[in-house]
Amino acid sequence: QVQLVESGGGLVQPGGSLRLSCTASRFTLSMNWYRQAPGKERELVATIASIGGSTYYADFVKGRFTISRDNAKNTVYLQMNSLKPEDTAVYYCHTNIVRDYWGQGTQVTVSS
Repeated sequence: QVQLVESGGGLVQPGGSLRLSCTASRFTLSMNWYRQAPGKERELVATIASIGGSTYYADFVKGRFTISRDNAKNTVYLQMNSLKPEDTAVYYCHTNIVRDYWGQGTQVTVSS
């Protein structure tokens, strides 16, 4: 069993920044951030490996978002810069250990 707890969402103006955090109850392998906007399917935003720290980014966030992790704290971060209104969504932390585990989600709203 793994519990994932996200934090750091909120309301920000276009062009602003937010940092999301996801703390796991135990060490995990690859960690992912997904997002889901109203009326849309959940989509993968970024991935980070447990060892070596290799990363993957969806094209729509490349150059703006950075995923990182602190294995000592079992925490993964998503630094989001140059936010756009289309980034508005609920952001979910995810990992897979035998089965999928999801956090409760944190709302990010980009609006002036």
